[in-house]
Amino acid sequence: MCGIAGIVEHSSAESKISEQILKSMSDVMIHRGPDAEGSFISNSRMCGLSFRRLSIIDLSTAGNQPMTTPDGRYSIVFNGEIYNHAVLRRDLIEKGYKYHSGTDTETILNGFAEYGKDILSKIEGMWAFAIWDEEKKELFCSRDRIGKKPFYFTNQNGRFIFASEIKSILRHPDISAELNTSELPVFINLGMSSNRNTLFSNIHKIPAGHSLTLKKNGEFTLERYWSPLSKDMSYTELRGKNLSEELLRLLRQSISDRMMSDVPFGVFLSGGIDSSLNVALMAELMDRPVDTFTIGFKELEKYNELEYARKISKQFSTNHHEILIDDKDALPVLSDLVWHEDEPNGDPVCIPLYFLSKLTHDAGTTVVQVGEGSDEEFAGYTWQLRDYNFYRRYWKHFNKLPDILKKSAYHISKQFFNSTSQLLPLEFIRRAAFNEQFYWTVPVFTACHHEYMYNLKEYKDNTLTSQYINSLSNEAKSFKKDADFLQQVFFIELNQRLAELLLMRVDKIGMAHSIEARVPFLDYRIVELAMSLPQDVKVPNSSITKFVLKNAIGNILPDDIINRRKQGFWAPVNEWIRNQWFDYVKSEILNSKLLNSGIFNIEFFKDLLNKHREGKGNFGFQLFDILSLSLWHKRFFE
Repeated sequence: MCGIAGIVEHSSAESKISEQILKSMSDVMIHRGPDAEGSFISNSRMCGLSFRRLSIIDLSTAGNQPMTTPDGRYSIVFNGEIYNHAVLRRDLIEKGYKYHSGTDTETILNGFAEYGKDILSKIEGMWAFAIWDEEKKELFCSRDRIGKKPFYFTNQNGRFIFASEIKSILRHPDISAELNTSELPVFINLGMSSNRNTLFSNIHKIPAGHSLTLKKNGEFTLERYWSPLSKDMSYTELRGKNLSEELLRLLRQSISDRMMSDVPFGVFLSGGIDSSLNVALMAELMDRPVDTFTIGFKELEKYNELEYARKISKQFSTNHHEILIDDKDALPVLSDLVWHEDEPNGDPVCIPLYFLSKLTHDAGTTVVQVGEGSDEEFAGYTWQLRDYNFYRRYWKHFNKLPDILKKSAYHISKQFFNSTSQLLPLEFIRRAAFNEQFYWTVPVFTACHHEYMYNLKEYKDNTLTSQYINSLSNEAKSFKKDADFLQQVFFIELNQRLAELLLMRVDKIGMAHSIEARVPFLDYRIVELAMSLPQDVKVPNSSITKFVLKNAIGNILPDDIINRRKQGFWAPVNEWIRNQWFDYVKSEILNSKLLNSGIFNIEFFKDLLNKHREGKGNFGFQLFDILSLSLWHKRFFE
């Protein structure tokens, strides 16, 4: 795991690339790679690359980057892990390539020299990398299939700049931080920016499963090289025992692959199904105890899952570590969180994840396996089943009504739902009335809030988020015309919430403490299997979450772990913001220069704060989202 950055000057008569600039860009990411640093400037001086290293595979200096082929043509910076690099290495050696390290970096470099961009279909793992071709004067970049690793870039004023973190791009002397106001509605709705843009003007992302090619003249193309819906899967006919056997085989293989490491590794253990299964399957493969790490809250025990984590630890004889935090521990790190996240992340889980990552680092562990992805793949959230049932029972029928009747129903019901603050059911009616996509992933604020929280009309109507969600739905249908409701749901989740919010919080906050997180449930073969399952197989009982996964692991985990009510990894922001944090949160939100800039209706947030304080609703989730936005703007722009 590393931090990468680079510059390509494609229009300048005289290159301004310097070792000083490259070092400045990498130094701001030292947390991503405290073990070594490096830089490279091409002979043409068109390209400069810089690097921070967290040593995991081949700890010797031979693994340092940037790395260049012996003929000097190709140079690479790479962040991630390639789990099948040893197999590919043997094939490349047979073709005559010579190796100078034991790293997966060298396999990508040699593989690109041999196969070009087709190397992407051969590698398995997580990655963000850039390869400079000195002969063609081209840059080839890629982000892994699922989006576990970040890749940001800007292309302006004759210069292409990229990095693992936005703050690295901002270190370039010709780049300044400017707010991208058009992305605000997406963040307000979804808790994170979209999969191509950021809240910084002119700074973009390579979406998951895409590559980017920058030509000599400065033009670039983005190309999707993988989609979970584009492959003709044979799994759709699997039923019962065969499906369970195939899923377990893939999970065992995935966990085994992700144990590749020359440094200590462990598991984040919550006591839920996903993390417990990580422990159980890892324990099968190890001859020493698994290191497990768990967090709880000192006073608000209803949020704790310590009892279940300890039970799994005892059953599998793990080397267990715990940390307990409270509001006084959490408050001082909020500003640091937005710095490490680059963009505000509206998920309160970032708080316990920060302390869990610190606990892991302090224990001397560098690599952890985490449970992200299982809920999205196997319908593990109760709100997914709620939306699925609502869609089948009501939406399809209501949506067939003439537009005039749907809009009349919306306007008639609007007054009632507004008066009772039930904006989610109103939002479903609104989407149908205006022929919008039904599923928008889990909203922080709904589009119905926009009418009250914005002053400017272009934000009130919420077309920006609607167009974005519709584009994801249309993309799913372009790969599979008959994609059912849950397949479309998973595609939207995979490309937005999972890649841009959940995986980015794991990457950014883990790397803030120089630890690497690996995600076995998101091996692309498991994703393809989950995506191929028709919704009647995935959810044969509309009240049971994770039916397929639970059916497969009955002999591995205790029943009270498998069948207990899902609690979820969370933070007690409702209580903290209502009580100990109230004055602080109120001050940061109401005094925010962004929220007082004229875009927003500050009275909306005053009312939301008061309703929350008075117990007229639980708005901690929404207020944390706005607090994060306020702190981020203060840190980067004020």
